[in-house]
Amino acid sequence: MAPHGPRAGPAEGLAPGLAPHTWLPRPSAWQQPFLNIFRHFRVDEWKRSAKEGDVAVVTDKTLKGTVYRIRASISTGSYIQLPRISTQSLGLTGRYLYVLFRPLSSKHFVIHLDVSTEDSQVIRVSFSSLFKEFKSTATWLQFPFVFEARTSGRDLSGVAPAGTRWTFLQLNLPDILLLYLNHSYSHLKSIRLCASLLVRNLYTSDLCFDPAASVTGARQAKVPIIPVPREMAFPVPKGESWHDHYVHVRFPSDGMKVPSELVQKTRPPGTGLLGPMPQLLPCPVAISKPMQDSGSPTVQKPSPTAMSASSSKTGPGCQETLVSPQALMAPRPLAENSLSLQSSKSSVLGVLSVCSQLPAPCSEATGVDVAAHSVHVSVHESALALEDSSCREHLGRQQRWQEAASSKSLSQQRHFLPDPILRLKRVIGFGGHSTKWVLWTKDGAAVIYPCHAVIITLCIDTGEQRFFLGHTDKVSALALDGNNSLLASAQAQPPCMMRLWDFQTRVCLSLFRSPMHIVIALSFSDCGSLLCGVGKDRHGRTVVVAWGTGPVRLGGEVVILAKVHTDFDVQAFRVAFFDGTRMASCGQGSVRLWRLHGGVLRSCPVDLGEHRALPFTDLAFEQAQDSCQETSSGTLYVCSRSGHILEIDHRRMAVQHARCLLPTQAPSSPHLQKQTFGAGPGVTISSLSISPAMCAVGSEDGRLRLWPLDFSSVLLEAEHEGPISSVCISPNGLRVLSTTSTGHLGFLDIPSQEYSVLARSHTASVLAFSMDQTQGQLATVSQDHTVRIWDLATLQQLYDFTSLDDAPRAITFHPIRPAFFCGFSSGAVRSFSLEATEVMVEHMCPQGAITGLAVTPDGTHLFSSCSRGNLAQYNCSGPQCCILRVAASMVCPDAHPSPNILAVSRDSHLLAFVGPSKSTVTIVDSASLDELLRVDISTLDQASSCLDSAVAVCFSPAVLGHLLVSTTSKVMVLDATSGHIIRELCTVHPAACPSLALSEDAHFLLMATGRAVTLWDYSTQASPGSQVYIGHSEPVQAVAFTSDQQHVLSVGDAIFLWDAVIPRQTLPTSPLSVALASPGPGVGQLDDAVSGASGLPRLQVPVPSQASPLRLIHAGPLEGGDGTLSASDEEEPCEKSHSPEGLRQAPGPLVLEEKESGARDGAWGAAGGSWGGEARPSPGFIGHGLSVHSSCCPAQWRDFVYSGASLKGYQVVPCHVASFSFLPGAESTRNRGAQPCTHLYSYKHFFARHRTLAKSVAFSPASDQQLHLKAVLGYSGSGRANMVWRPDTGFFAYTCGCLVVVEDLHSGAQQHWFGHPEEISTLALSHNTQVLASASGRSSIATHCQIRIWDVSEGLCHHLISHHDTNVQAVAFSSDDRLLVTLGDYGDRTLALWSTTTYHLLSSTRLPEPVHGVAFNPWEADELVCVGQHAVTFWLLQQHGADINLQVRQESVPEAVGADELTSLCYGPLPLLYCGSSSGQVCVWDTRAGHCFLAWEADDSEIGMLLCSGSRLVSGSSAGRLRLWAVGTLPELRHKGARSCSVFMECELSLDGAIVSASFDDSMEMGVVGTMASTLWYVSWVEGTSTRLVSGHWSKVNEVAFSPNESHCATCGEDGSVRVWSLASLELVIQFQVLNQSCLCLAWSPQSCGRPEQQRLAAGYSDGTLRLFSVSRTVMELKMHPHLAALTAVAFSTDGQTILSGDKDGLVAVSHLCTGMTFRVVSDHRGAPISTIQITSKEHGDFGVEGTDLWLAASGDQRVSIWGSDWLRNHCELLDWLSFPMPAGLETQGHLPPSLAAFCPWDRGLLVYVGPGGHKEVIVYSLHQKQVVERIPVPFFATSLSLSTGACLMALGFAERVLRLVDCTSGTSQDFTGHGYTVHLCRFTPSARQLFTVAHNEILVWEVTGH
Repeated sequence: MAPHGPRAGPAEGLAPGLAPHTWLPRPSAWQQPFLNIFRHFRVDEWKRSAKEGDVAVVTDKTLKGTVYRIRASISTGSYIQLPRISTQSLGLTGRYLYVLFRPLSSKHFVIHLDVSTEDSQVIRVSFSSLFKEFKSTATWLQFPFVFEARTSGRDLSGVAPAGTRWTFLQLNLPDILLLYLNHSYSHLKSIRLCASLLVRNLYTSDLCFDPAASVTGARQAKVPIIPVPREMAFPVPKGESWHDHYVHVRFPSDGMKVPSELVQKTRPPGTGLLGPMPQLLPCPVAISKPMQDSGSPTVQKPSPTAMSASSSKTGPGCQETLVSPQALMAPRPLAENSLSLQSSKSSVLGVLSVCSQLPAPCSEATGVDVAAHSVHVSVHESALALEDSSCREHLGRQQRWQEAASSKSLSQQRHFLPDPILRLKRVIGFGGHSTKWVLWTKDGAAVIYPCHAVIITLCIDTGEQRFFLGHTDKVSALALDGNNSLLASAQAQPPCMMRLWDFQTRVCLSLFRSPMHIVIALSFSDCGSLLCGVGKDRHGRTVVVAWGTGPVRLGGEVVILAKVHTDFDVQAFRVAFFDGTRMASCGQGSVRLWRLHGGVLRSCPVDLGEHRALPFTDLAFEQAQDSCQETSSGTLYVCSRSGHILEIDHRRMAVQHARCLLPTQAPSSPHLQKQTFGAGPGVTISSLSISPAMCAVGSEDGRLRLWPLDFSSVLLEAEHEGPISSVCISPNGLRVLSTTSTGHLGFLDIPSQEYSVLARSHTASVLAFSMDQTQGQLATVSQDHTVRIWDLATLQQLYDFTSLDDAPRAITFHPIRPAFFCGFSSGAVRSFSLEATEVMVEHMCPQGAITGLAVTPDGTHLFSSCSRGNLAQYNCSGPQCCILRVAASMVCPDAHPSPNILAVSRDSHLLAFVGPSKSTVTIVDSASLDELLRVDISTLDQASSCLDSAVAVCFSPAVLGHLLVSTTSKVMVLDATSGHIIRELCTVHPAACPSLALSEDAHFLLMATGRAVTLWDYSTQASPGSQVYIGHSEPVQAVAFTSDQQHVLSVGDAIFLWDAVIPRQTLPTSPLSVALASPGPGVGQLDDAVSGASGLPRLQVPVPSQASPLRLIHAGPLEGGDGTLSASDEEEPCEKSHSPEGLRQAPGPLVLEEKESGARDGAWGAAGGSWGGEARPSPGFIGHGLSVHSSCCPAQWRDFVYSGASLKGYQVVPCHVASFSFLPGAESTRNRGAQPCTHLYSYKHFFARHRTLAKSVAFSPASDQQLHLKAVLGYSGSGRANMVWRPDTGFFAYTCGCLVVVEDLHSGAQQHWFGHPEEISTLALSHNTQVLASASGRSSIATHCQIRIWDVSEGLCHHLISHHDTNVQAVAFSSDDRLLVTLGDYGDRTLALWSTTTYHLLSSTRLPEPVHGVAFNPWEADELVCVGQHAVTFWLLQQHGADINLQVRQESVPEAVGADELTSLCYGPLPLLYCGSSSGQVCVWDTRAGHCFLAWEADDSEIGMLLCSGSRLVSGSSAGRLRLWAVGTLPELRHKGARSCSVFMECELSLDGAIVSASFDDSMEMGVVGTMASTLWYVSWVEGTSTRLVSGHWSKVNEVAFSPNESHCATCGEDGSVRVWSLASLELVIQFQVLNQSCLCLAWSPQSCGRPEQQRLAAGYSDGTLRLFSVSRTVMELKMHPHLAALTAVAFSTDGQTILSGDKDGLVAVSHLCTGMTFRVVSDHRGAPISTIQITSKEHGDFGVEGTDLWLAASGDQRVSIWGSDWLRNHCELLDWLSFPMPAGLETQGHLPPSLAAFCPWDRGLLVYVGPGGHKEVIVYSLHQKQVVERIPVPFFATSLSLSTGACLMALGFAERVLRLVDCTSGTSQDFTGHGYTVHLCRFTPSARQLFTVAHNEILVWEVTGH
């Protein structure tokens, strides 16, 4: 099945005529995956298309449908033209054009295509049978279409012969232009189809379809094949070949790499020959004559005067002949963007499309080159998608961390406020990728420079920094326009991402991927409308690109105006300030002048004469003397590494003067000489800058020199510490910026002749730091071999210590004296004095590199660790530090690099470190080094599948007595005295945390997690929340709080200083705490408590009273800090708890509650104007006497202002209201008021099943996981609107339990999105198809439901929000995707509104009654409507700044309609609204007039689904009926009194269950429908059919069995069905259904049973019957009744002739299959249900018993019996009897886990047992030794068991929804999640390559890797 038709397109489907520089975007979403041109442009209406002459609609017998017939005696006499007006453009950007046509016999035809190139040139491409030869001009390509029957003689043209077939013409438009004219394709402008032909349709797509391929064949093919969508397919009689009836012509063919090639294939008669013909054909082309000795296509190259072609007999599959054109010498140029993604098969010299079925000799050679390119392209697309997801956030807005955390940690984390707590204040650093980019602002007051991934604007006078945040890697280039309005930046990481910023607001206006792999330089035109860049492509070639930035100012995207490749080196590039179309570049041996004209970028070289070999480095244009003067004659200055400066006249393109800068010291004199220009070897000039009066030159000797423009003498000179990389004169000419390659940034003030340093920087990563709180200093060590001391107040560098030979590794300040200690790679520990700025003491011990340093807070002892595991103790109390002792093998020698490998307690008594191994942490006495405690962290988590390694340690304040240990997977909090684990924090980053710090008040925990900084709410014991902050481009090495807790430092690529906005903590005795602890004060008391003596703003939302049935909540945005990036990993952005702990959180939304009263009149409204402009009182309004206490909340939360004025016709649901009050309490009244209703009238509400949650999961890295989720079988029929499909993009997603399944309808490939802790209730897809919202129910450990916001392109969850208490009923996006609405179910009754920009809660309304549906108005984005009991409620959203005002209007259903409850709704054409009712009626509302004007009986059961598009309406009911209604007359009849006869039913389909989800295309011709029976159907109204897309059991699956050859599997369920699936395609093949019974057990007959076609299934049912089904004949062969109770287990004997069955009473029956008679009953297990029967083969006499079968039976009383049997002799002997005790306490806990047993496949003498017992374990029992040989601990009691036959693997399922895979060889285990229920079934396939796991009706198919 394939979608069709676009959702949206350009206005009226047409794009205006293209101006010379107009750019059309590349393929947009509305044209994907393909576009039906006739349907989109509505050819049948002839409004946007034109017809001339004899054009008619006729019925074609072959295609069995209507087609257009175009006929005339002259081809130009009749035609169809698209678009209607020639000045307009179709704007179709698809790569392929598909023409489905048939030439009329004895007639000619012509097809004209007008194609636009990227340089806006229009080229006509024509195909006709009139043309005799190929002709080509600059604007016209003419290709002859040749019919095989006419190929006698020289004349290859002619009319179509009789019997011509329908042709599937596939034109690769970009390749046609590239191959024949060397132009780049932009879009298809117009089409004209001229007589005489029949045409079915036209399509465009970027996909290469194979018309002969089927969906099944495509899935089985080893190469990727894309079958045509259903509507493009030609009908083929069953059992016949597509090629026997039709012709597929693909042009150009893949083999046309050399235009002279002739690829020839034999075809049936009547096949068309498409291709340009050579002008001279002296001999006939024998096309239909076969070659007797050739089995492959033949390629012949003609001579310059003649060409001959030979035929080859290639078999019946090949169909067309392609003849290539003239150009013989030049190979076909291949563009980077023209990589084809089709699979192709190659012949000898050319590659033929898979559209042609080659014979066996040709099919063996497969082109693999295409696959490699496709992977390369996909990498670029994913990189773009990832970059795009992080860039579109506003600068001051909260950003989400991109890396996914485990579902357990995310679902349990709590939100803590304020958010963000950290705000970026200062950054110490400069450069990163390059130190040459620094810019002045227009006023010269600030400079702009990059610091790794951050762009900084530094105000020179104040020192204030402002940040441009968004890049994810180092910035490689910058450019600022002349008006200071636009800033452009490029990212270094390939593929290069570029950003265009609004410089004043620092908002990213546009993110786009550069055609260049790496950007070297950027330059703006003075006005900012043109941006030029130069760089390298991925092949290393130089690329110059010109972008137009004009559309960005209007909300558009950056446009590529021109792109050119050049072989010349480019080091610098500038756009001339006087002419935005002229540029200049310089590089190795070249200076070139550029011009952009007519969309083409051209260059010409400057004649350099004798200087043509110089390596030029920089250039600049001479500035005008007067800023108002227009100068077009500016001189161009160019400098070189040889010291030359050339003055070039750009108009004459000639060198005017050439000067060489001599060295600063003459060779013959030791004294410095005056700098001169002349001849001789010069100094290397790296940069220059020109002002109207002078020239600034920077050179690699470290000197900045200022020269007059005549270069007569040096005016000023400044010497730097390193080579200068760039210089830049300020706009006023008074200051000169300079940068060095050593990370130095400063400026020279010319009037005062003073030099000021703006920034210094490490030139490599910072490894560690230490703070001296008394002196306010910061010390850092870096990989650049330097130790630097910084002033914390000014962030200026104070000292710099360099050690070239010995790299510093660790550093710490002395807590009392002005000194610091530094450890080096040589093993030395040196003490530096800051007063004397020298080394005081150096200690060199026979040890390795120093890995850690720590000093006691009292300044007594210093400790160092080294890479050899030695721990050294020093006495540092005096000025001279001396070593006390060295303890060997104490510290882990190969520990993870971390600055916190050592930690000293805050009372100086304890020292903790990682060692002596990675998995141990030791605590010793800091004075004596006596060991006090050793903790093995690898034993703390029994559920872990791999050993944890300790990375860093940190002590808490002494009052807590905690030791924090960072491991490779989490952070453990240990008791520092006993070593017992107190709690765990699971990090969201997969890498280890090398540094962590705890605040002095122990409220916040700071962690370095990858390239982010994570802040945890450490004070919250249960499920603490976290905030993640990004900005570093490299991993963060160390983090710490300052002593005053007001700042945070993080170091890595640079040094970041963050402001910590930590709220003042509320003491237990504060007035707020007392008020909250009191049992219910009045309103006045609460106000006093909140705004009393402290005067602080409220820190929590007032708790509402229980009495009110209506609550309105509004949450305004938080005031974000400037330039801060933060991300919260919380589950809820709103309030979560009303306990005293929760009330200490930051401000929440205002809650307005209504108290019961007798008043029912009055009016209420929202301030800010009326909806529609009127404000009149209405008697229907309520809320008289409403009051809001503004003192209860900060000003930003005052969202509703009530007044006596009301709005006409707008009222809320009637209820008893008098006033609003606030009542605090420990329990949320929101939860108390959200009790479920006693009954429900609508089936639309979601009901989740009860489940438990896993408590411990030992996740493994993705690379090490032995299971990979391959597929999901099933669809959650319990969900509501939990399927989305967009026909325009092909996106198809649905839910199965806790998973979101994204499936490709063409290939069947699935993606699985994990994260939800509970079953997903509903889905919603944004209108731009970029965002998917999914909602799940509330888990047992969470207080709210979870809503995840997914990025569709990446498949990642970017936001996690929650607010609803029970379940989310519906989710919907506004038409502009700006808002998201979520609706709670009958128990929650809350309507929440979210901003999709930040996903902050904007408004929340407590509804008085359950609401069944909600929808946004597609015509008005700020209007939404709800339906419920007896009424329709309209909501209008008015936003004033940060405030949201809600206006509500309720309209009752007229009594004449008689509808009980309105259960569904959808909008129709403006202004219609359709509502379905529980009684089966559909009501039509006029939303403008606010009344219902029509209702009709649409069904006799509840209408749960309505969809409308244009004149069609689809309704779905609880009875499974799907009906299509024609409602096109209703918009016109709404004023004329429409009646029920105005609508009529066009079609009806009955499906297998109540309709719960649906999605249709715009024409309502086809769609996807989901039912409560867990089935997804493809519905075609045109054909009147329904086809299963996804099917599964709607009830619990009880067993999975596999065929011996592993070709099929079978499942049985409580719905009474037995289903057989194909294991290759996972498609349902057979289904056996028994009504009113449950199928509880299943077995597949063994291989020894007979031939494969005699395979049988044995199924046991709840009525005690046993049925035998034949798989091959699909019939029931035998029905037996061996039991009175329900069957619970069944198994075949090894020979397949006997079957064993066990029942609920504990009896095991043995029956013959041939007679159906039961000949033995084993009653040893009587009284307990049989849970398992397993049979395996054995040798006669093994284990001391006779027989060939060894079988076991396990029962629910924890007993297992093992038997040996020979059923042919009716012999059965007990081998062993096992009984496993169970503690008495478990018997009283209700339902027990099952007792399961299985023979070990790799050792038949072993038996594996799981079940209830004294310990949670797996027991391995030896049948030979008669004893337990092994016990494997597990975290929970197992509910399922399976053993692999191919490897020593064991799969265990648990009720906690966890699947564990145990490697019995190594003893390791791995845990996997994904199920939403108890994993009650695990089954390995016979080959052990796959594992099937079942939880209720969810079937997950895992691929076993590594075995």
